[in-house]
Amino acid sequence: MWETLGTVRDLGRLQEIAAVLIRYGFGDVVRRIGLATVLERTGRLLHWNEERQEMLRMTAPVRVRSALQDLGPTFVKLGQVLATRVDLLPPDWIAELSELQNAVPALPYEKIRDQLEADLGAPPSQVFAFLDETPMAAASLAQAHRARLRDGREVVLKVRRPGIRDVVEADLRLLARLAEIVEARLPDLRRYRPAEVVQQFTVSLRRELDFAAECRNAERIARNFEGRDDILIPAVHWQWTCESLNVQDFVDGIAGRDLAGVDAAGLDRRELARRGADIVLKMVLEDGSFHADPHPGNIIYLRDGRIGVIDFGMVGALSEVRRFQVAQLLHGLVEQDPQGVADVLLDWAGGVEVDENRLQHDISLFVDQYRGVPLKDLRIGLMLGDITQLLRSYNLTLPADLALMIKAFLTLEGMGRQLDPDFDMASAARPFLERVVLQRYAPRALFKRGRRSLLGMIDFAGELPRDLRKLVQAARRGRLQLKVETSALQGFGDQVNRAANRLVMGIVTAALIIGSSIVMHSVGGVSSRWLLALGVCGFIGAGFCGVWILFSIWRSGKHT
Repeated sequence: MWETLGTVRDLGRLQEIAAVLIRYGFGDVVRRIGLATVLERTGRLLHWNEERQEMLRMTAPVRVRSALQDLGPTFVKLGQVLATRVDLLPPDWIAELSELQNAVPALPYEKIRDQLEADLGAPPSQVFAFLDETPMAAASLAQAHRARLRDGREVVLKVRRPGIRDVVEADLRLLARLAEIVEARLPDLRRYRPAEVVQQFTVSLRRELDFAAECRNAERIARNFEGRDDILIPAVHWQWTCESLNVQDFVDGIAGRDLAGVDAAGLDRRELARRGADIVLKMVLEDGSFHADPHPGNIIYLRDGRIGVIDFGMVGALSEVRRFQVAQLLHGLVEQDPQGVADVLLDWAGGVEVDENRLQHDISLFVDQYRGVPLKDLRIGLMLGDITQLLRSYNLTLPADLALMIKAFLTLEGMGRQLDPDFDMASAARPFLERVVLQRYAPRALFKRGRRSLLGMIDFAGELPRDLRKLVQAARRGRLQLKVETSALQGFGDQVNRAANRLVMGIVTAALIIGSSIVMHSVGGVSSRWLLALGVCGFIGAGFCGVWILFSIWRSGKHT
């Protein structure tokens, strides 16, 4: 597999990845996945003595976060995505990987000027009355600059890093191969489903590279809040927005991290926490399209009490059925209904084999510990985190959309508690949960689902006569076949087939040996030379057959 990667364009990057892993004490991983072998075959030396004692004294989460940071923007983004997988990683890992939000330094303006001019279609000085060349923020894929239009409006330019797409695509190729090899060679990491995580990451990252798609996400969510005066989503200037440039209105307010600024502006912290919860809960439970990364850096408190939301590069989506399941889960947690919680989790488990009775028992014990606890003392975010930890103990993982949703809830509750120590997430969520459940069984919703089912039944009934006619015709012609596939029986059949082949080869080998011996003992007369040659050929053939049998037995033992 690694030989496939050993191309001229990827070898340099492979060596960089190996060097960083070795530096942070993951040299054993480099050896086990075969990365060292392929690099050494190409004449590239790895410095195994670079492991420093101070690096090894770091905890594993810190070393992984540091390694991802050193590997560049793609791997920083991978760490940010992993920070959303609360169902895969424990809290200490999630907390450490969340530090990657501000881990990438900005590029000098000179390095982005040419690309910015190409995206704008004109020199920036002709488009803007003022452009601050010092970045106001930087991320793994882009950096932001403040500017002012000719009409006086303040805007923010989000500029994609030049050449980042080529770097990302190369890293994605390596990550896909690496995930396959990790699953094959490191069984202890297989439960984290690296191939699935990389696939999710690839789709998410390619979407984030398209800044025009980010603006479409922002406008779609803004439409869901039309008529409300408690939220501000900055307007998009489409005449300058493209795949690698995003131009939006500047939101002048107080950063989500600046609680001292909130107090200085005389804003009501409790009201801000309530409004923030109302906004996120509406996105998740009512609209089904939500900001999947509502950390303090993407939240701005305006001085008139509104909440500004920016950066819609990572957006989650929940179907109507999924929203109802989420409402059932949260309602079961709030109302201490273990059976309801268990039903939802078993639905999410899909076809994975799990001991349902044991899972229901563990969920009952988990929910019972909150029985009698006042509603205002419930921590929805922590309860969801505990639920995902319970799922990890059963080797169950959540679908990607639900992992993003739980991460959003955890972030929301954390920000709410920072604003108001008495923030009551359960009370804020309760009316939304009740509305979702009632809407599910409202007459209009029932009629809509019934109409859809009725139309499906009518279509099925209309197609049924033709299908039955085809079935009868196939039976009359003797072409009716019943195909049953059972992987276990197929594997058993393959084993029997291989054993029979080895048995036949053994009989042929024995026959060659016996026949050659008879021929060799009957040598005499004019034809003795030909009989001798025939006997020797028989022994040689028996030797080859014997080697094949031994190799086949060894190979079958290796793969069992």
